[in-house]
Amino acid sequence: MIPVPKYPEGANLLRDKVVVVTAAAGTGIGSAVARRALEEGARVVVSDQHERRLAEKAAELAEFGEVYAIACDVTREERVQALIDGAVSRFGRLDVLINNAGLGGTKSLLEMTDEEWSRVLDVTLNGTFRATRAALRRFAAQGGGGAIVNNASVLGWRAQEGQAHYAAAKAGVMALTRCAAVDAAHCGVRVNAVAPSIAMHPFLAKVTSDELLAELTAREVSGRAAEPWEVANVMVFLASEYASYLTGEVVSVSSQHA
Repeated sequence: MIPVPKYPEGANLLRDKVVVVTAAAGTGIGSAVARRALEEGARVVVSDQHERRLAEKAAELAEFGEVYAIACDVTREERVQALIDGAVSRFGRLDVLINNAGLGGTKSLLEMTDEEWSRVLDVTLNGTFRATRAALRRFAAQGGGGAIVNNASVLGWRAQEGQAHYAAAKAGVMALTRCAAVDAAHCGVRVNAVAPSIAMHPFLAKVTSDELLAELTAREVSGRAAEPWEVANVMVFLASEYASYLTGEVVSVSSQHA
């Protein structure tokens, strides 16, 4: 097994940038990328629809830098717009949007209802669309420039039992990323995505069977799942000027067998 590396120190990759992260409460990739952005010198707006957890996470993240919390349900256009407007009102501008909001679940397509299908797509794909649109309009109003990083999944490429709705949504996020990058290029905005395989955190362990977790981990040549911050590192890179020539790309954050 490839061991977990030492947690990296910040290097000011996002110094003085204003970063918005959706679905940042909890213990997963969203909170990890919010912390990494703070450690890289950014001022960060964290958002989530769970207001109590969001407030707790913001208080926790304040140890690492300047953070501001705005509750947002990405299925509601007016709340998404309020998130972007609130970030600009607080910090004067927007530089980076991290679209992390997503909804999963396991259900056979034979038994899946229209409501279950639509709910996953509305949060995971439509929510990413709404936030991307609002951010792009803000970037254009500022005179151009900016970066968007979307959280996709290797399931956008690969099949897994019971994941038709989630996989379809994540494949949509990949296509949205590529097309948004083309639409945004004229105003200097880069749009990229990460596609993680498995990143272990307490919530995932709570909602996933031990058998499935063992199966997914066995596919990784590293012999382990990623730490959420390992995925966050790649997202921070894509948001930074180190990725200045990357746009419309989906970067697999995975050690899976071919």
